[in-house]
Amino acid sequence: MSDTETITASAETVTDYILAQEEKDQLRFLTCGSVDDGKSTLIGRLLFDTKLIFEDQLAALEKDSRRHGTVGEEMDLALLVDGLEAEREQGITIDVAYRFFATDKRKFIVADTPGHEQYTRNMATGASTADLAVLLVDARHGLMVQTRRHAYIASLLGIRHVVLAINKIDLVDFSQERFEEIRQEFAAFATGFDFETLEAIPMSARYGDNVTIRSEKMDWFEGPTLLEHLETVQIGIHELNQPFRFPVQWVNRPNLDFRGYSGTIAAGTVSIGDELVVAASGKTSKVQEIVTPVGNQPSAAAGEAVTITLEDEIDISRGDLLATSGSRPDVADQMAAHLIWMNDAPLFPGRSYLMKIGTKTVTATVTEIKHKINVNTFEQVAGKQIDLNEIAFCNLSLSAPVAFDPYEANRTTGSFILIDRLTNATVGAGMVWFALRRATNIHWQAMHVDKQARATNLGQRPAVLWFTGLSGSGKSTIASIVERKLHLEGRHTYTLDGDNVRHGLNRDLGFADVDRVENIRRVGEVSKLFVDAGLITLVSFISPFRAERDLAREMVGSDEFIEIFVDTPIEECKKRDPKGLYAKAEAGEIKNFTGIDSPYEAPVNPELRLSNVGRDPEEVAEEVIEYLRANNYLVPPASIADGAGI
Repeated sequence: MSDTETITASAETVTDYILAQEEKDQLRFLTCGSVDDGKSTLIGRLLFDTKLIFEDQLAALEKDSRRHGTVGEEMDLALLVDGLEAEREQGITIDVAYRFFATDKRKFIVADTPGHEQYTRNMATGASTADLAVLLVDARHGLMVQTRRHAYIASLLGIRHVVLAINKIDLVDFSQERFEEIRQEFAAFATGFDFETLEAIPMSARYGDNVTIRSEKMDWFEGPTLLEHLETVQIGIHELNQPFRFPVQWVNRPNLDFRGYSGTIAAGTVSIGDELVVAASGKTSKVQEIVTPVGNQPSAAAGEAVTITLEDEIDISRGDLLATSGSRPDVADQMAAHLIWMNDAPLFPGRSYLMKIGTKTVTATVTEIKHKINVNTFEQVAGKQIDLNEIAFCNLSLSAPVAFDPYEANRTTGSFILIDRLTNATVGAGMVWFALRRATNIHWQAMHVDKQARATNLGQRPAVLWFTGLSGSGKSTIASIVERKLHLEGRHTYTLDGDNVRHGLNRDLGFADVDRVENIRRVGEVSKLFVDAGLITLVSFISPFRAERDLAREMVGSDEFIEIFVDTPIEECKKRDPKGLYAKAEAGEIKNFTGIDSPYEAPVNPELRLSNVGRDPEEVAEEVIEYLRANNYLVPPASIADGAGI
């Protein structure tokens, strides 16, 4: 064979190999369980036995094993996964580590998740995209609290295939009796979970018994090795049998002659000529083309990334959901969902977050915590807030209707995340259980006189002047002077003061964080009504949390909310303290006092920042009046439109 023929043959061999790899299906699985049950060692064993460790990695592993290893002179395979220095020093997994490997039959992505309770959120992250969970149990200790917790979370997150890996069986002399005892205990425990397959395998990850090769020391076990099961378990059938769902990720418009909708099919199949509906709008059309990376195809199925073109020009944008017209998803702005909280700061009902569901982002608020779930006993317990790693069943209200399916029917269209509006950090992961329907006999009543008419008649632009600051900052004094000055000019105003409102509207609320959130939500709703009446509304509340002030801002128009930060240092506030509240708070006589044992989040970009140290309050109040004049709040809206007063 000539050199040219050899090169050609080699190229064909490489091409054939690449095509063969592309045709393999992929299994995503995670390892979970309690601390020191051998999760990282198991993944290291799989990588080692499938020969996916290079020589330089082996050399580094031998060196690291001498420094960080926990198995004496042997190579510590767990170090292949535990990459963080803190993990190696402590011998535990902290973050989620992802590794890839492949066999002749299938490709795999494995997530090694931490066992410590404080990292439960990391485990939930790994489980959210997994098809199968390998739940490890130390044969010496049996089922632990964290074993049960991870099994429950796996079930809650829709994982339908579980391997009960009874590890370290060598430390109990490869006992069949111990294996059966643990297997039966877990089977009884998992009776209420929706697992399609549950395979129990005795193994020793350290020595490789029943991981990739059958153990000669356990001839009593007739089941598959772990790798055999991973290679053969059937996945993806559930998604294929579901109605078609296609979240639009991107509107593909390279030129005037092409308009396609790109994304990954979340469920079902689609073919040319199928009638699809835009879930939110109800508009329908038929599939004209299905464009894939390898060219146009007559059909496509769940998991494939495609671009779909339609026969008709209809309004579709990123965030929309295309579905089979005969089997549509729910569309609602209220829902009930399970929520896993992942943030150090607790969740309070009424606080506003961003929700990303599919490819759509809306504002969302937890309106009610129905119950929290004790993941150790599965009892339902009452709660006013959700703390880190807790799971709760909640009602949510959204700023706009979204399309979704129940999570148990479709993990993609039924899942969402909550995002902190200030930091953009993901703070919660949710699973939609069902839509909440408003009473059908409640509708908005049309009014003949609207906000514009009222404001014009009063000769002013309505607005909320939101005074915020620490107790003793002087905000109530300044707000009172501002209202007096406006009243003397003939303006129509009303003041909502924090102390006064707690004598009536909010008399049922305390001063815990959850009560403070509800306190501001109610006042925001009332101030919205006063703005609709055409009034200049002065709100004087400590309102310590930015999230609630932002929520109040969103309740009115973008130019109708004026945040006024009375910026007085806490040392000065303590000096002015006429009621002795700071002294009592520091002595522990008053709990949840802002600035002492409850935080105050100062405004970042207020419309007005007032310095109130060493100044006459009349002078400070005049700054507010000048701001209103300069921004045309003291002239009728109609005059602004006509160009008057500018």
